[in-house]
Amino acid sequence: MDQMQWLRFSCVSLVLWVGAASAQTGQVPLTFEVASVKVAGQLNPQKIMSGEQRIGRKVDKARVEYNSVALGELIAEAYKVKSFQVTGPDWMSGGMGVPRFDIQAKMPAGSTEDQIPQMLQALLAERFGLKIHKDSKERNIYELVIAKTGLKMKPSEAPPEGGAEPPAQGMSISGNIQDGKGVTVKGAPDGGTVHVNPSADGKGMRIELSKLNVDRLVEILSRMVDRPVVDHTGLKGDYQVALDLPMSAMMAMAGGMGAGPMGGRGGGDGNRMAEASDPSTSIFESVQALGLKLEGRKGPLETIVVDHLEKTPTEN
Repeated sequence: MDQMQWLRFSCVSLVLWVGAASAQTGQVPLTFEVASVKVAGQLNPQKIMSGEQRIGRKVDKARVEYNSVALGELIAEAYKVKSFQVTGPDWMSGGMGVPRFDIQAKMPAGSTEDQIPQMLQALLAERFGLKIHKDSKERNIYELVIAKTGLKMKPSEAPPEGGAEPPAQGMSISGNIQDGKGVTVKGAPDGGTVHVNPSADGKGMRIELSKLNVDRLVEILSRMVDRPVVDHTGLKGDYQVALDLPMSAMMAMAGGMGAGPMGGRGGGDGNRMAEASDPSTSIFESVQALGLKLEGRKGPLETIVVDHLEKTPTEN
């Protein structure tokens, strides 16, 4: 698989995982009734596109599944923070050659989906020996604000009569990642549709989402720039979003996911995350096309610091 195919695959994978994460809260500490943790196979773009390999989270009544997820992603969901708010060993990010995990668990009677993060905290502590502490420091960040030109994103269209589009478990992926054409994901985790196509100039990718909230947009942008992104827009609800991703942003994102020949978590000569000083053909220009702006600031950022984490879980 060549570099462009890996980058296209990374775009789709990022959207699917970010959409699967939850930021709900619960009141009563609980544990999963039964849980199985197994090492997953390495991410395989062809299998993902064909539906043979799943990624992200699926909830079906009392049954919870996590497929091909890295420990860093699980910790972020367990403590209801963004991935950039978790600091720890590089290997927990799930780069190439680092294990990802499949988890199958059963929620106890009377529990709700909102309480899954608390159950996940208990699971990570029991099976991986996770120990953390929380910290808050002044850091260089980007504030996502509405630009002076005004918001250009349109609200998502109302679902068709008869209900919303299928949830994550009804997801379908069409298009061939190897033919140089676009990929379409229907029934994405939030019920929207995602199109990933080559950009008009052939130097990047265009990703179009029919249903995206600002919380998810912040997570996606944070994978592409050199600082955490914090929402200061005040926007609520879902929007139609189209982002033209230059090669630099795509490589930073793919590197941050440990994808393909780039590996690692970003940085490096061919994999540098975008900075505000980059030329206009950067992710910053793409954000401005939405009527938004990334402004560099210093601000407090809560962080989950991993003090101890085992690479291998205890036996089921």
